Amino acid sequence: MAKRGLVLFVGATGSGKSTSLAALIDHRNSNSAGHIITIEDPVEYIHRHKKSIVNQREVGVDTRSFQKALKNTLRQAPDVILIGEIRDRETMEHALAFAETGHLCISTLHANNANQALDRIINFFPEERRPQLLMDLSMNLRAFVSQRLIPTVDKKRTAAIEILLGTPTISELILRGEIDGIKEIMEKSANLGMQTFDLALFKLWQEGKISEEEALKNADSANNLRLRIKLYGQDGTSAKDSTRSGGPIGSGLSLQLEDDEEDPDQ
Repeated sequence: MAKRGLVLFVGATGSGKSTSLAALIDHRNSNSAGHIITIEDPVEYIHRHKKSIVNQREVGVDTRSFQKALKNTLRQAPDVILIGEIRDRETMEHALAFAETGHLCISTLHANNANQALDRIINFFPEERRPQLLMDLSMNLRAFVSQRLIPTVDKKRTAAIEILLGTPTISELILRGEIDGIKEIMEKSANLGMQTFDLALFKLWQEGKISEEEALKNADSANNLRLRIKLYGQDGTSAKDSTRSGGPIGSGLSLQLEDDEEDPDQ
């Protein structure tokens, strides 16, 4: 896993952000030695010490506020810092500062997708601060993982996951403030581990897990997804046939957080 940078889990209330966050912390705790600090309101999952030492602090119980806890965090020499949710500019400033000083900072943000999350972060800051913000984001963003829980054909729910990785191309777009161009790069970067919501929904439909109606209802671009489904159908292969024959399946979640060995600064 990455040793530094910013990873944000994005989604609406009830989309499973906290569960995914807890799973990532547990993975780090199980596989890497270090010191993990969490600041949460409230603490939703209890983490026992495994390979790492995990100190969980609850706002209102162990600390008076997010801001007070964040100011004291670096004194405890953490390797990983989890912030329960980024709600304002001050918390975002702390998250970026942690990433810039060589820590891995993980948090959640309320937004529907990566583009909306970036817009919300930018709007936390006044106009005169935005050039510096964009530079900080471009240098420190490791990933945005956006998720939605979609009703399945068997009356359960499954996660549709969008993945934005902080590749050099994405970093350049963020630095220039060209947020609208990010979606196109994501669509062309599946081989790097990126995935849009519409591609995630298409894969779930292709597997037969969700109906076409649910896929289109939750799509960012229903017209584009409808066209993709139509073109797939013209190949004469049903979703179930594709699954049986070993066609493309899976959620597409492939969050690459390993360090780039060619970059000694990462």
